[in-house]
Amino acid sequence: MGSAPDLLEILKSTVLCGDGAMGTILAERGIPSGSCFEELCLSQPETIAIIHREYLEAGAQLITTNSFGANARKLRVFGLESRVSDINRSAARLAREAVVTSRRSALVAGSVGPLGAPQGEAEQSLESLFHAQMSGLLEGGADLILLETFQNPEELSLALRVAKSLGNKPVITLIASPESGRLPGGAWIGDVLESLGEQGADLVGLNCVNGPQAMLRLVEKIAPSRPLAVYPNAGRPNYQEGRIAYGTSPEYFADLGRRMAESGAALVGGCCGTSPLHIAALSEALQGLKPIKRQSAGAVTTVEPPQASASSEKSILDLISEGKTVIVTELDPPKTLPLEKFFQAAEALTRAGSDAITLADNSLAILRVSNFAVAAMLKQRGITPLLHVSCRDRNVIGLQSEFLGMAAMGMRHVLALTGDPAKGGDHPDATSVYDVNSVGLLEIIRRLNEGYTQAGTDLQARPDLIAGCTFNPNARNLDTQIQRLERKIKAGARYVMTQPVFETGLVEETAKRTAHFGVPVFVGVWPLLNGRQAKFLHNEVPGITIPDPVMARMEGLEGTEGRKEGVAVAKEVTRAVLDHFPGVYFMTPFLAYQTTEELSAFVRGR
Repeated sequence: MGSAPDLLEILKSTVLCGDGAMGTILAERGIPSGSCFEELCLSQPETIAIIHREYLEAGAQLITTNSFGANARKLRVFGLESRVSDINRSAARLAREAVVTSRRSALVAGSVGPLGAPQGEAEQSLESLFHAQMSGLLEGGADLILLETFQNPEELSLALRVAKSLGNKPVITLIASPESGRLPGGAWIGDVLESLGEQGADLVGLNCVNGPQAMLRLVEKIAPSRPLAVYPNAGRPNYQEGRIAYGTSPEYFADLGRRMAESGAALVGGCCGTSPLHIAALSEALQGLKPIKRQSAGAVTTVEPPQASASSEKSILDLISEGKTVIVTELDPPKTLPLEKFFQAAEALTRAGSDAITLADNSLAILRVSNFAVAAMLKQRGITPLLHVSCRDRNVIGLQSEFLGMAAMGMRHVLALTGDPAKGGDHPDATSVYDVNSVGLLEIIRRLNEGYTQAGTDLQARPDLIAGCTFNPNARNLDTQIQRLERKIKAGARYVMTQPVFETGLVEETAKRTAHFGVPVFVGVWPLLNGRQAKFLHNEVPGITIPDPVMARMEGLEGTEGRKEGVAVAKEVTRAVLDHFPGVYFMTPFLAYQTTEELSAFVRGR
């Protein structure tokens, strides 16, 4: 088994035992969290060599280089982007020397992880990053390339293409799949593995994320035509005295590892939390096993798509399809706990003709009563809520939980927002999350509507959330806004709500520029109360622009006169909106709902 070309020949008659974790072992042995583990190949080579030798002595027949994140993008964080070749050559050399000095027959797999590149980065740039890393590994003596812990099939395909371009060394592709077998983009893992084999991967398989039991279930569901490799974690992690620990015993790990081999895995190793003790037990359990012949190739047939959940709430899209002019009215939840005036306003606006009350999500990063709680109370009063949901305050787990809660309570309407940064609000020291932006949030909602979470978990129902997005027609560069709107609609937006508009010409321009999208647009109309408010909105509120002619009309007006002129402007804009669009979006200033009530009556009286 001394050279890489023998790998596939060996797998015809022998189930190979891989090695275990590197990172968790280094953390256990005192390397500080946040360190560049890959750089240790240069600064502490003996530390890495010892771990390789321990795995070889435990019985590993394929060991993995300490180079998972040794690409220029990730090394740049540590100021090491110029050391890519040095680190990868050293990583492979250390593993090769460990094999030689141990006098054991084992292969060296050059570990390459995902780049973590932002979506949309040029493919040529990504190829060069992979090329530099893999070249260093092969120069250092790696027998094969191990592409591991990928979740994006497109990035993995790109890495595979680069690996195959560097010669005839075998390539193993491992995906970090959720237990459901559905990747974040919705692809079924069996189909992806089969595709990777067709693209030239010599072994395909799974690693990380799952413990042995979940990994075994996945192995039993898939049947790729290429040999299958699996590297499960040592169970689920937990925190003990400030460190991450894994509780799976070596005996339990080895028992399930053998069952994976009996279910079709030709290479079994360990990922996070596994140690030389786990690999020693696994090596013994795999002794004498031969790879089994799978019953069939390709992906096992998956279950039928989940059914749509029933909802009694008629959507604003349903109303439009029935020919109704739709009124959506924004009514911000209050900053204080007394809610009587808010609900009084919501009920009055509904009586006046509003079809849905839309609730801001701590807009401008200023704390208000939870719009989810307020929406639930509106729902109890028979009022349709439309929730703004911002990416600022919740990670992707919290966002999805919020949407599932909405669906469980029969609420359907969502306006997806990136959100104003926390530092500009009334809690400037708060942390802004931004796991995704509004486009990513729309994609999450689309996946939920298909019946799956971002992690691929089957929801066993489809919530049918009605997702919308924002558009700012006041922006200086309208072309850029149109391009961004196109991305949002492609991501799943089914309606559009705009920032407030104060001139009829801009309404007409918005209609002209958005007509080809084929989704309803609700143009924002804000009734000004006085001249001071007009100046404040124009100068201090992001996204609002009040044209000079309107500013001149409002100049110096206060009280009844200010409100009268503000309503007159709003009615002019509303007429233009209804000439071009199927509905209108009214914004209620400072709970002065009587003004918006008057505008709703104006629309219904047309």
